[in-house]
Amino acid sequence: MPKRFVVVASRFPELPRFPDDFDLAEALTGAARRLHETSTPHSALDTAVRLAVELMPGAEHAGICSMERGSRRTLARTDDVVRLAEEQPDTGPPEDGASGERVRPHWDRLWHAPVAEVADSTRDESGRVLSDLGLRSALSLRLRAERRRLTVLTVYARKPHAFDEATRRVGRLLTAHVGIALDSATVREQLTEAMRTRDLIGQATGILMERMDMDAAAAFDSLVRASQRENTKLRDLARRIVDSLNSPEGGR
Repeated sequence: MPKRFVVVASRFPELPRFPDDFDLAEALTGAARRLHETSTPHSALDTAVRLAVELMPGAEHAGICSMERGSRRTLARTDDVVRLAEEQPDTGPPEDGASGERVRPHWDRLWHAPVAEVADSTRDESGRVLSDLGLRSALSLRLRAERRRLTVLTVYARKPHAFDEATRRVGRLLTAHVGIALDSATVREQLTEAMRTRDLIGQATGILMERMDMDAAAAFDSLVRASQRENTKLRDLARRIVDSLNSPEGGR
């Protein structure tokens, strides 16, 4: 989708100037609507990487990953180029056979700053993996920051110096919307799972009441104790009990 919008005059000259056909407010409103229409965290992330390529000037590929010290896991991507770019945690020593510390990838800078960039991978030691894939520019922004884990949005381009202040500005605003949508989708998913779990545990409790001739409190307590004894989640044990009704021995 081309990044073509209608310009809106700004009273704030210190903000970066966008192309004359770019309406940032309208674009982000549409992006926010699409993000909040997603029903799960996975669909929110998948929508976010597509929006990043649509909205961030210069972006050709995008991915979202979960990053911990020494490891990185891609959560959503526009294509396999992103997977290849993100699957290696570092780029090796400064030169083949040379001694010294390994060169850390550019995204390691995100532990100390909200944005990290490779302007030209052929001139940046940390961008060696990118240059091998034909990617010359990368811009990474934090989505979430926890004590030991970061969630990061990264956009890539095949030409050097592809990203300017306008890209960074759109990226910061987009990640704010993505973070809110992701939180909302996570809460909705948790509430849905809680409702399903409640119904499942209620069914299992009812089965125990009938089979073992006990009241609801005693049946639930029995279910909890069995869960602890077997080191099994309560919902998983409840599902086994409910599923047992469909087994040949379900009447026992």
